[in-house]
Amino acid sequence: MSLICYFDAFSGISGDMLVGALADAGADETSIARAIASLDAGAAVSFDKVKRRGIAATKFTVEANEPQPHRHLSQIVGMIEGAAISDRAKSHAVAVFRRLGAAEAEVHRVPVEKVHFHEVGAWDSIADIVGACVALDLLDVTAVFCSPVNLGSGTVKTEHGVLPVPAPATARLLIDAPVYARGPALELATPTGAAVASTLASGFGPLPPMKISCIGYGAGTRDFEEHANVLRVILGEAAGASEAVMVSVIEANLDDLSPQILAYASERLLNAGALDVALQPLVMKKGRPGTLLRVIARPEDRDALVQMVFAETSTLGLRMYAAERRVQARSWTEVETRYGKVRMKVGSEGSYAPEYEDCRKLAQETGVALKEIVAEANAVYRRSR
Repeated sequence: MSLICYFDAFSGISGDMLVGALADAGADETSIARAIASLDAGAAVSFDKVKRRGIAATKFTVEANEPQPHRHLSQIVGMIEGAAISDRAKSHAVAVFRRLGAAEAEVHRVPVEKVHFHEVGAWDSIADIVGACVALDLLDVTAVFCSPVNLGSGTVKTEHGVLPVPAPATARLLIDAPVYARGPALELATPTGAAVASTLASGFGPLPPMKISCIGYGAGTRDFEEHANVLRVILGEAAGASEAVMVSVIEANLDDLSPQILAYASERLLNAGALDVALQPLVMKKGRPGTLLRVIARPEDRDALVQMVFAETSTLGLRMYAAERRVQARSWTEVETRYGKVRMKVGSEGSYAPEYEDCRKLAQETGVALKEIVAEANAVYRRSR
């Protein structure tokens, strides 16, 4: 069973909210507390049932018994490696701290080995990250996804003074992730929460297709008027589509390019990583015939493909917007036809189609019409089922 965990960060994300939400969803609180205690840093944790704007949630709290020193990454990794937790939880926790260290090093322009962890090196942040990784392991989560993240706004007080929200490390950790600001002028996404999400999440976007099994709510410290200050986690089995992600759509109206140039631009865009490129006839102003160029891109590829559209076409402007892309889970199988082997793409709902390039190659080699080879491949596959 593939268990998915979705972080619904509509009120931001922090380490303590995440641990509380996972405990609320069923991760054993005693096991989490025992794992954190094995770090041997002299602190106590608690889980309390609270309400935020009427929603019942779990509040995770860490209290240190003594002042906490600033720590280097190597010291924190040593603490995690020596803890009584699973290898998977150790691996995830170390990966989160390494990513966090890299972000801090970039912000301060120092080698990662020289980074002093201040707020994020304090005991509560270590407990939050280890607790979250242990809780995900206890729930046997195999894949994590995250919603667009509400960062908050305003300023936040740190050991470096007053900084704008998002804090520099948070902003760097969430590069390429969809973010926004809504609600009170406070920090809603912390470096700890951003580090866990950006390290463990396979993607950011809408809720992936799943059969929901449980839901948990982790409470933030404050209770806002505007919305419930909670992080929601939704757990379930993967179902239906294998892909449910946000994509960028790039469009341009063109009325002064030859078909050859349009075809070449489309080919270059596909080779550069576009998920799809389409050309659609238009009737433009003054009755002139034109073409709509539409490019579907991964968000991280958008800017490079935009520059390619400008370089390869005559457009002086274009449109960009976000859209949701869902693709059925698919698998490949091979059939033996009278003309040779053809790969078949099979959808999770039973649809199927022969691979065009295989059929095209056989048509060229045998001299048989392409449509005959396609029909033969479909017939063989239907018989094999």
